[in-house]
Amino acid sequence: MTNGELFEMAVKAAGNSYSKYSRFRVGAALLTDDGRIFTGCNIENASYSLTNCAERTAVFKAVSEGVTGFKAIAIAGSSTEDFTKPCTPCGACLQVLGEFCGDDMVIILSNGWFRLKDFLPFRFNEDSMKQTGGHYGA
Repeated sequence: MTNGELFEMAVKAAGNSYSKYSRFRVGAALLTDDGRIFTGCNIENASYSLTNCAERTAVFKAVSEGVTGFKAIAIAGSSTEDFTKPCTPCGACLQVLGEFCGDDMVIILSNGWFRLKDFLPFRFNEDSMKQTGGHYGA
């Protein structure tokens, strides 16, 4: 699976987006360690805080099927049919990816590929909890 093929799957997944409020469709295609692909789209709600991003939809689908090892995720977003501008993951999605992926997890956007550590260099994780004795901010 090439980065371009994975990105095209993300564009296709954006077609399932439920984005009647923002009109900004986002799709994600998540490549697992064993070669499977889980797709996701953003799902909005009139109460915006209940909206779920495409990236988290893909991760949650995979985890709900017992898969927790990921190699790469492609993300495509647009309010038009032009998916050439990069759509970066939000902080919540980065944190969820950080729960299951190492710093070198590949994030594929329309303008190239990056590593998780490029977007989230100081993520909060299990090691962070150990450093504080198990209590955040302690």
